Amino acid sequence: MSQLAKLFINGGSRAVRLPAPYRFDAKEVFIRQDPETGDVILSRRPSNWDSFFAALKDAKVPVDFLGLEERGGRR
Repeated sequence: MSQLAKLFINGGSRAVRLPAPYRFDAKEVFIRQDPETGDVILSRRPSNWDSFFAALKDAKVPVDFLGLEERGGRR
C-alpha cells in the first residue's frame, strides 16, 4: 500500500516528512537512486559491519575477484 510523504524546504535543501510507519530510528540513512526508474530509496544504516563481514565470508568470493591494482597492489 502506498502512502504520500510531504516535501518541504528546510534551509536550502528539499526535505521529506515521512509518515510515522516509515520513520527511521536513526539520525542518518543511506540514500540511492534506481537508475532504471529514478526512484529514490532510503535504507537503514547498519550500526556496525558485523553482518556485512559475515555475509562476505559466506559468499565465497574468489581471491582474484578484484585485479591486483584494485586490491592495493602494484603493477
